[in-house]
Amino acid sequence: MRLYNYAKVIRSKNAGPFTFTIDMIFDEKDRFENVLIQLKNRISEIASLYSVKADDVQINDLSQVLAIKVSFPRSFTSSGSIGDRDVYGCQQHFPLADIEITES
Repeated sequence: MRLYNYAKVIRSKNAGPFTFTIDMIFDEKDRFENVLIQLKNRISEIASLYSVKADDVQINDLSQVLAIKVSFPRSFTSSGSIGDRDVYGCQQHFPLADIEITES
């Protein structure tokens, strides 16, 4: 199944002018934990999806609210600069949402 089938909400936004963040919210603890483990083991793949270095990908565990936050720098420009294709960062979740998640 794809990540978008696991999470109740997946959305992206700017986290300042130079960083994107992708929020994932789950309604089941088992799904949350499964996805969290898989994302932490696939940082290089996430970095490749967004053309950033693996060291720049941060995965934050917000277990008390069954949420995961993935943050990384913009690879091309700052928000609002010439050539910026997504000023608000609201379309950046699609590549991550489409990754395959295996059931545990």
